[in-house]
Amino acid sequence: MRILIWGAGAIGGTLGAYLLRAGHDILFVDVVEEHVAEINRAGLQITGPVAEFTVAAQAVLPHQLHEKFPIILLCTKAQHTKVATETLVDFLADDGYVMSVQNGLNELIIREIVGRERTLGTFINFSADYHAPGKILFGGRGAIVVGELNGAITTRLQAIGAAFRDFDPDTIVTDNLWGYLWGKEAYGAMLFVSALTNESIADALADPGYRDLYIRAAQEILELAAQIGVEARGFNGFEPAAFVAKDIAAINRSLDTLVAFNRTSAKTHSGIWRDLAVRKRRTEVIMYEPILAQGEKIGLDLPLTRRWIEMIREIEDGKRPQALGNLDQLKAELP
Repeated sequence: MRILIWGAGAIGGTLGAYLLRAGHDILFVDVVEEHVAEINRAGLQITGPVAEFTVAAQAVLPHQLHEKFPIILLCTKAQHTKVATETLVDFLADDGYVMSVQNGLNELIIREIVGRERTLGTFINFSADYHAPGKILFGGRGAIVVGELNGAITTRLQAIGAAFRDFDPDTIVTDNLWGYLWGKEAYGAMLFVSALTNESIADALADPGYRDLYIRAAQEILELAAQIGVEARGFNGFEPAAFVAKDIAAINRSLDTLVAFNRTSAKTHSGIWRDLAVRKRRTEVIMYEPILAQGEKIGLDLPLTRRWIEMIREIEDGKRPQALGNLDQLKAELP
């Protein structure tokens, strides 16, 4: 396949390196000049426990693009979705499509710019981090699901699903993309709460002193999903149905499985934590704004979600440290 990967960081770099190695025709585009230069000079290096290899690759800056592509995989952070899509649309073939390979519900943004019929989506849960120009850590495998926005199982969906299996043989082609994406939003809420501290994902979810807070964070998102008619799907041990049913025994089993799953990854902390603690930059917290808006639209209050979003932004602004005390404050503030 001829594919343009827009964003050669953790997600795009890992996926693209595997697709290149499998023989697909891949061009990377990225806005970080030194990353583009290093990829062109020495190739794209994948490190970590899953695999160690380097592939010769071609990368360009956005202004260096001059052709149209039948497939564009958008792999940027959620907060860059609108600007990136508005830029890449000029390089999308008339009969081509953009596929979001991101965290969040970014398909909603993309479809408004390129059209619903030219938008596909992906759910991802593998672990990766950008470590240096030309170097990506692939920390651990996780679920990957591809789907059409309307749930149809189309020829193009089957084709891109087959390509993704060159990266992960267990890639799923689904008729319920939104179910997986909302499931990830609920799991992501727990990760954002954990990033208020310096705990690893596994240690955070294993801590009995704060487990009720993580449970409530996921339940708020899942309650909203249920009220708008979305059946959230589970993955890698996360079982939304248990949280919706408030079956505490099943919830604890789910969290215990998630703890075990995350302990196998070389990426111990979330990308959210890394953005705050290491890279000192804005997180993808913006992807929860549409969720708050949706809650307001139907009259559903999401007090915990709103408060942890505020706390994340305070950390981004240097007004709050990352510490366990943030979780104590959350518990004290909320009924």
